[in-house]
Amino acid sequence: MVKNIFYKFPENLFKIFSGRNLIWHSLAILLTYVLVVSGFDWSYFKFFNNSTFQTFLFPAVIIGGLLPIILPIAIYIAGRIKNNDATKNVAFAITQAAFLGSLISSFYKFFTGRIQPPLQLINSVDLSHNFQFGFFQHGIFWGWPSSHTTVAFAIAITLIFLYPRNKIVRVSALGLAIYIGIGVSISIHWFSDFLAGAIIGSVIGFVIGKTFNLFNVSPDKKIP
Repeated sequence: MVKNIFYKFPENLFKIFSGRNLIWHSLAILLTYVLVVSGFDWSYFKFFNNSTFQTFLFPAVIIGGLLPIILPIAIYIAGRIKNNDATKNVAFAITQAAFLGSLISSFYKFFTGRIQPPLQLINSVDLSHNFQFGFFQHGIFWGWPSSHTTVAFAIAITLIFLYPRNKIVRVSALGLAIYIGIGVSISIHWFSDFLAGAIIGSVIGFVIGKTFNLFNVSPDKKIP
């Protein structure tokens, strides 16, 4: 099972940071710069701080933390019960996607050291500009990009590749990823953390989705 989870892992990691995918990483960085220097991140935070919308979306933090653990296990168990290799393949794929999402977002955080939004808007000091570039200046759990969002979009795009003809799965996966991303963007992250995580997570999902779609038959494909 471990071998299946890490199928073509080094190759996938290389693909995520090579070729056209580097353009998407660059775009995530560029858009973050624009959102920070324009003041959008700070204005967005102030607008939603202590709002009803923030209260409604706060469960996204918990859901985003549990999703990469519960979902692969549930899908794998379903595959074992049905004795369906294609379903088990989905579990392996989203496990690798979630792991790479967490690994890559943590890698970026290790160097960027961005300060997270304050829990309460006590004063009008703009904290959105505060990055502590270097090595391990602010841990790997806070900051840029959002790990919750990166992992959620990595899983969602992977599922879209593996269920290309299942509208319910595709809409549900993308909708949940957006819910998690927006939810953390008005609580524990800045908007640009969410946007960058969505871009980087999508890159991961594209790579993993293509890899595992070739590795084993997709649940949406009819076996001749």
